[in-house]
Amino acid sequence: MEKDKQKITDDTAIKEAVAALPLTSDVDMRIARDGQWYHEGRRIERKPLVRLFSTVLRRDAEGAYWLVTPVERARILVEDSPFVAVEIRHSGEGQNRIVSFRNNVDSWFDLDGDHPIRFETESGAAGEIQNNSEKEVPVPYLLVRDGLEARVLRSVYYQLVDLAEVREDKIGVWSKGKFHVFGNVEQIDE
Repeated sequence: MEKDKQKITDDTAIKEAVAALPLTSDVDMRIARDGQWYHEGRRIERKPLVRLFSTVLRRDAEGAYWLVTPVERARILVEDSPFVAVEIRHSGEGQNRIVSFRNNVDSWFDLDGDHPIRFETESGAAGEIQNNSEKEVPVPYLLVRDGLEARVLRSVYYQLVDLAEVREDKIGVWSKGKFHVFGNVEQIDE
């Protein structure tokens, strides 16, 4: 209990210290929807530099994204989510399964209580079979750390769906001993 109290105090102190850092300015840096980083309109080609920037990336309570160093902070634009889940691996079966993801800066994390999945919907072309009608499509996001999420690539999502099972009236996957729900079965059928 005392340890939890100390962590909360430490977290509050860190947030207050970050808020007190001087705002350098809004920098001309953005993270595109596909996870590519840009500075002054040009793509940052050096992956180690992108990885370094990603380690100092923060999101505040209002949803703004910041690069925070020990001496300054600068606001950046994120078009969707700062990371993209580009690879999936799994081991085990049923409740013993562990599902892991790699993001676009080569960090691996497991689908678990600290890294849950959530779904949004967006309009997208349903394809030739349905006369290119607009249809709501699910878009999965995974929590990477501290309010920073990874949008799951469509191909990775399809691999994840291959692992899905129905439990009661819910569809989802087991990972790290927890059943991670995608939605109700009747929602999926619509």
